[in-house]
Amino acid sequence: MSEKKKFSADGPAPRKRFWMQASVEPADNGFAVLLDGKPVRLPGRAVLQVQSRALAEALAAEWQAAGMDDPQKRFAAEDLPLTRIVGTMIERVTPDRQHSVDTLAGYGEHDLLCYRAEASDPLGSRQEKLWQPWLDWLRETYGVTLTVTHGLMPVPQPPASLEKLKQVLSERSDAVLAALGVCVPALGSLTLGLAVIDGRLDAERAVNIATLDERAQMERWGEDVAHLDRIATMSADVTDAARFVSLAENR
Repeated sequence: MSEKKKFSADGPAPRKRFWMQASVEPADNGFAVLLDGKPVRLPGRAVLQVQSRALAEALAAEWQAAGMDDPQKRFAAEDLPLTRIVGTMIERVTPDRQHSVDTLAGYGEHDLLCYRAEASDPLGSRQEKLWQPWLDWLRETYGVTLTVTHGLMPVPQPPASLEKLKQVLSERSDAVLAALGVCVPALGSLTLGLAVIDGRLDAERAVNIATLDERAQMERWGEDVAHLDRIATMSADVTDAARFVSLAENR
């Protein structure tokens, strides 16, 4: 990635590396990440500390790498994707789990997989083939049935299904809720996000499913830079979320 692209004038100002060594140290309830022996503090001043050693070591590795590829030792928030998810978990999810549950359930209320082209449209046929199996999976796995519509007008979902989604989400760990908070908005689908976190879909396949409409447009009209950029960003977000859960659950 070029320096100009990484630190554009439109984005947040980059920060400059001020440490030599990132490391991990056992703490009261897990493992803390240190920079030159001092604990890393999140924007809300909480200490960067996790229960999984594997996750702590991955966090230290991304801090150790941050800014090393820039001549002026500058880095951006995008260089610390796992830290961003941990920060959300510690400072947003844990203090108010219900807010996270309600927000994520809202994506189920307007799940991408429920909005399709007409059945007579070739795209509609592709959506049926690629998307319906995952709504079937959601029903078979979690007992949640979502209503499908053809068009863009909002379709009300069964209240019982939305309540069931909230129940499913409330039973997940803070780490999973934080990861879903990254991959679900990226994919536009709570169904696909759950499938990724459950290990039923890898990031690449999930992104391919979620970007069917964009890929169909590019097949017809040629590659579009905006679509390609969106797909690349989505892929990075979903990959980071899946990796985060894998590390967090590796005690």
